[in-house]
Amino acid sequence: MKNIKLFDTTLRDGSQAEKISFSLEDKLNIARRLDAFGIHYIEGGWPGSNPKDQTFFEQAKKENWKNTLMVAFGSTRRANTKPEKDKNLNLLLSSETPTVSVFGKSWIMHATVALGITPEENLTMIYDSLKYLKVHGREVIYDAEHFFDGYKDNADYALKTLQAALEGGADVMVLCDTNGGTLPHQIYEITEIVRQKFSIELGIHAHNDGDLAIANTLAAVRAGARHVQGTINGYGERCGNANLVSVIPNLQLKMGYHCLDSEKLSQLSDLSAYIYEMANTVPRDEAPFVGRSAFAHKGGIHVSAVMKHPQTYEHIDPEKVGNSRRVLISDLSGRSNVRYKMSELGLQELDNEHASKIVQQVKNLENEGYSFEAAEASFELLVERYRGTSPVFFQLSGFREITEKDKENCPRSEASIRVSVDGHEEHTAAEGNGPVNALDNALRKALTHFFPEIALLHLVDYKVRVLNGAGRSGTASRVRVLIETQLGENRWSTIGVSENIIEASWQALVDSYNYFLHKKHQLYPEKEYRNETESVHI
Repeated sequence: MKNIKLFDTTLRDGSQAEKISFSLEDKLNIARRLDAFGIHYIEGGWPGSNPKDQTFFEQAKKENWKNTLMVAFGSTRRANTKPEKDKNLNLLLSSETPTVSVFGKSWIMHATVALGITPEENLTMIYDSLKYLKVHGREVIYDAEHFFDGYKDNADYALKTLQAALEGGADVMVLCDTNGGTLPHQIYEITEIVRQKFSIELGIHAHNDGDLAIANTLAAVRAGARHVQGTINGYGERCGNANLVSVIPNLQLKMGYHCLDSEKLSQLSDLSAYIYEMANTVPRDEAPFVGRSAFAHKGGIHVSAVMKHPQTYEHIDPEKVGNSRRVLISDLSGRSNVRYKMSELGLQELDNEHASKIVQQVKNLENEGYSFEAAEASFELLVERYRGTSPVFFQLSGFREITEKDKENCPRSEASIRVSVDGHEEHTAAEGNGPVNALDNALRKALTHFFPEIALLHLVDYKVRVLNGAGRSGTASRVRVLIETQLGENRWSTIGVSENIIEASWQALVDSYNYFLHKKHQLYPEKEYRNETESVHI
């Protein structure tokens, strides 16, 4: 099997993306995670560009890297400067990484316009810089910046820059599509020409400005590149870099290349989620391979086929990349969706007649604005209520909401509520940050007299969606409320729909509490919450 060397530049190129800024501790944590995953090279940053990157390399020296080689990044020497006098080259050496990555100009326009030097001086700068680093015992990866654009503009000169790098002692020559505008067939053709002319390991570094970075990377590998650069989740300047999260499984599962051990590949979804978290960005549900929707099935015909054989609508086994299959319940659902979802939730199977009735009920509710694909707890309660297996834990006698502003113009919300449990009525009132929070507080206050463990629940998300229709618009529109509740590591989502936002919120809250009370011994066994509830003050 042909081996691929993975070169991750999330910490350097990825951090140049808009709205992404890694702290020193972030960078160290990410590097540790990439090392554990099995990445061969981690480009930690440019020690000559900022103090944080210099500090990173000082800290990196103290780490025991198990699978990776740490890489410091920089440029060729400055014009009219000897290598031994060049500050950036010496900072690369002082980083004490076993490998350095150095970029030079391949496009004659960049040499003459951007740097203001002669084409000959540019060749000398490449040769001198690499020679100096090799003399000091470093493995040198040469990034031929703008190579494909340079080749298309002046092929002879672009190849001369590679020759200078080869003579200078480059261990790997990386062909860079820096502007991200080259097409896959061009990448393949040019990489193949380079491979035929130079007996050296070739690499590919693709940007995504044409939304082709992944395709271009695969094309370069087909043409002979064995060193692949990219970032986790495709972060990078402008439109980003080649996304290693998609590149790796395509190479390993579909093209027969070996990037890393299969057990590491099964950690891909977790790695992607971790980097999203460290970058403080929202994960893309539709991200291929690792996204929440990557193996989600909604259409009834699709689900029926997947239940018979997953390959009918799945291009790989989701578990190979650490993901899982999901079936969504919506107005597009058929009996197969309902059966699969019930099996997934551990519910007793229904026969065709009753499954069809559940499907019709779901379709009717979705037509009113419900969305059960985002509220699986409400769907489970719907099934249990249909079968009569969900008891009524409490009943509402009534509630009242008051929202006012005091003399200092500060808003104030208060809710009073009456609920009954087994014939015992509780009447309470509570304030809150707005009417929904006040209603939630009042309901909790009433129910904890009967179910103390409810005090342990946390509302972690609350979303409102306006549903225009039926001749209504603006503030008279129907709204959908989604609530996410958490207890320990367990989370569940519930839904409510109404023209009145308080009523929609009430429906979602009631479903959330009913779901917990129905499943509490499964979600949080009594032996675990007994001690905690003893400390709850009502």
